[in-house]
Amino acid sequence: MNNEKQSKIDYGIILSVLLLGLMSVATIYSTTYLMDTGSLRATIMQVAWYIVGAVAVFVIMQFDSEQLWKLAPYAYAGGVLLLILVLLFYDRPTALRTGARSWFKIGPLTFQPSEVVKIAYILELARIVTMHNSHYTKHETQSDWLLLGKIVLLSAPMIGLVLMQNDLGTTLVYLAIMVGIILISGIQWKILLPIFLTGATFAVGLLVLVVYNRELLLQFGFKPYQFARIDSWIDPYHDASNASYQLMQAIKSIGSGQVFGKGFGVSEVYVPVRESDMIFTTIAENFGFLGGAFLIFLYFLLIYQMINVVFQTKNEFYSYIATGVIMMIAFHVLENIGMNIGLLPLTGIPLPFISQGGSSLLGNMMGIGLVMSMRYHYKSYMFSGDGEDFH
Repeated sequence: MNNEKQSKIDYGIILSVLLLGLMSVATIYSTTYLMDTGSLRATIMQVAWYIVGAVAVFVIMQFDSEQLWKLAPYAYAGGVLLLILVLLFYDRPTALRTGARSWFKIGPLTFQPSEVVKIAYILELARIVTMHNSHYTKHETQSDWLLLGKIVLLSAPMIGLVLMQNDLGTTLVYLAIMVGIILISGIQWKILLPIFLTGATFAVGLLVLVVYNRELLLQFGFKPYQFARIDSWIDPYHDASNASYQLMQAIKSIGSGQVFGKGFGVSEVYVPVRESDMIFTTIAENFGFLGGAFLIFLYFLLIYQMINVVFQTKNEFYSYIATGVIMMIAFHVLENIGMNIGLLPLTGIPLPFISQGGSSLLGNMMGIGLVMSMRYHYKSYMFSGDGEDFH
């Protein structure tokens, strides 16, 4: 039995995460010890969080599909409760510094519940879509609108609560997860295409208002720092000593690494918050284009392995879970590297498995645990009927 279980462990995913972990610890050591204060605390804490994350992966792998199915609504309810509590008991000093009311502070540690609540959101979203498709085996316009309504109603509380925390970056991650699951849920394109076109038009309209009529957006709750980020994105050179300083320094740092980099721990360009959201600049400056390309290849390898697991298990519930996890990781990678090189606006999104920070790392590791449980507990059946087998 043990040999059979071990054969179902996906060592490809483990290898990808291990390599990302080694790169993370090395880069944080380079950033915070060799290039900055000379303190080992950040490196030690990152190793500690990786150990906690590994334990989380092992624990989550023990849950099979039936158990995850039953757990999903309770995890979702607990997640909503956590997002409400953080709005009441958020860390005031952190909120004053960052503007985001999304952190608990317990002694010397801070914790961002929205990072781990993503996993509860993915589970319940996968459950709702699977249950709907088991009731409506044929996709018709009425049933597809009903499914879209269920997804939106389920998503609204969490997305709304995260948005109330003034955390636009994490809000976008939740939206990316929702869009990814909608795309593979089977909803007809004659419904989705007009909605996506309307959303794109709305986004362009917002950008036009940012440029030409900010007073209107201020009345709807937009903040001046959000406008500053858009300004820096449109023209990184417009205010290089103030609003655009971080982006300008990031671009200089990345460019200065050239093809092969300057060497481990070597830095000639200061970048604020380099150990967290801007950690890609350390990789690019130390190891150049080749180092950045290798990191992107590791993400590609990880995502490929996760997609491969879905095709092997051929389980609808699991496929929606994997889609949510893949969208969560892929959006983080795209947005973080994009904002570091000036391709996308700054949003304060960490680089998965690399950036300093326990909450984000734990959430990502929990997602890896969900995907690895697919092969670990795979059974050769599909969900059918009305889901009663899972109650």
